Amino acid sequence: MPPMNQQLGQLSLLVKDYDEAIQYYTQILGFELLEDTPMSDTKRWVRVAPKGSSCQLLLAKAANETQLSQVGCQAGGRVFLFLYTDDFWRDYENYRSKGVVFIREPAEESYGIVSVFSDLYGNLWDLIQPKTS
Repeated sequence: MPPMNQQLGQLSLLVKDYDEAIQYYTQILGFELLEDTPMSDTKRWVRVAPKGSSCQLLLAKAANETQLSQVGCQAGGRVFLFLYTDDFWRDYENYRSKGVVFIREPAEESYGIVSVFSDLYGNLWDLIQPKTS
């Protein structure tokens, strides 16, 4: 069997409102707005990603009560997303200055420097600068 070449292209992230999510991910976290295409009167195809990232977030507006109840808790309260950086302290201080709430202090781990932050809806993220070999 020939080797497979696969990669994650995008992840769907439930949000309450497209515009507030776009503002947070672009203005606070510094992601790029890759696409904002109207699909209907209530639905848009909105993609954001860190600059240079091959994996993107599809911001999906909750369309019913069940989806709305999952906004901010898609991983059951565990860290859901992992944001890798080449300069932990630059991004940590930048995010803190913009009001990002870190719920775990930075720590040196075997794999790198890491801290946990909460996004605008309560999803937990690891900010990680991996150790170089």
